[in-house]
Amino acid sequence: MTDLTSLKNTSRPSKTRKRVGRGPGSKLGKTCGRGVKGAGSRSGYTRRWGYEGGQMRMHMKMPKRGFSNVRFQKRLESVNLGMIQEHFEDGDEVSYETLFFKRLVRGNGYGVKLLGDGEITKKVVLFVDEISQSAKEKIEKAGIEAKTPAF
Repeated sequence: MTDLTSLKNTSRPSKTRKRVGRGPGSKLGKTCGRGVKGAGSRSGYTRRWGYEGGQMRMHMKMPKRGFSNVRFQKRLESVNLGMIQEHFEDGDEVSYETLFFKRLVRGNGYGVKLLGDGEITKKVVLFVDEISQSAKEKIEKAGIEAKTPAF
């Protein structure tokens, strides 16, 4: 029976392993192709990306140009309808604070976005910052009141 252990790569010959430390006639004796002294000659050395032997690295020499709004973006934490169905009762208020106390959001965002994964049948009052299109369709079908701030 043929299995993965019996497969053999016949498309190209295998590369011979570099044998170091076999005397001066092999060109890879004594220092074994590592040169003399320095970090590269030591065992366990791995070159870090961009490292230039203590010299100021190229990416650190380059000027920082332009402007980015990434520092100022306000991230919203997402909550699915199924999570609300599971953790809340009829008549409850669903807001950032109540979601935080039930540990459904981490508390490091600027608000809540309601996503449409799952079904909801419980009549809750939603105080969220944004609602996805699929979630909007499902809560309208279930007749649930949702309040979003007017930005």
